[in-house]
Amino acid sequence: MNTLIIGGGKIVYFLAKAFFSKGYSVTIINRKKEECSALARKLKATIIFGNATDPQILQEAHTSSMNTVLAVTPNDEDNLIICQLATLNFGVKKTLALVNDPDNEEVFQQLGVTTAFSTTRMISSLIEQRAGLEEIVGLFSVAEGKVNVTEIVLTKNSPVLDKSLTEINLPENCLIACIVRDNEPVIPRGGTTLYANDRLVLVTLPENHGPVLKLLTGSNI
Repeated sequence: MNTLIIGGGKIVYFLAKAFFSKGYSVTIINRKKEECSALARKLKATIIFGNATDPQILQEAHTSSMNTVLAVTPNDEDNLIICQLATLNFGVKKTLALVNDPDNEEVFQQLGVTTAFSTTRMISSLIEQRAGLEEIVGLFSVAEGKVNVTEIVLTKNSPVLDKSLTEINLPENCLIACIVRDNEPVIPRGGTTLYANDRLVLVTLPENHGPVLKLLTGSNI
């Protein structure tokens, strides 16, 4: 797997290390000479000094041979241009762009970026979902953030205790995929009753994640 990373700072260093651990070949484009020298000393990657919004620099990086291009500069406009050049000029099929302004995520995808991700949105979402909810013991997203998988523990204060799933009337696009009770997994059905200390594995969409947690735990987020 050939991967091109554009950007600087610790994020590029640790991304490169992670890709190396998977056996990927990594090329890095950075516009600061000092950072290029430091990266060259620390990593067995191809390091190119230059501005990746310049097609000639992308040509020098052999972008047409890349499986993935990842643009993580602090400038959203640069990240968009780099991904568009990689796709249109060099035929790269998979591009990923860091979006510093969360409002740009949808715009980037409409303009051809395969995946746009906002660390601001991800962190704020985690804070909102976890604030005041000690019952949440695990949370991660799949399908590029379009689906949340959450593990919660039902306490004695849960409003759904001793109720069956049909009585709870869960909203659409929500699924209790599994219940762990006394360390034993249970695949729930409509008649399954919920008890204190049950650990529920929830699958929800981001838009109904909060209401479902409130329904099951009684806590506000």
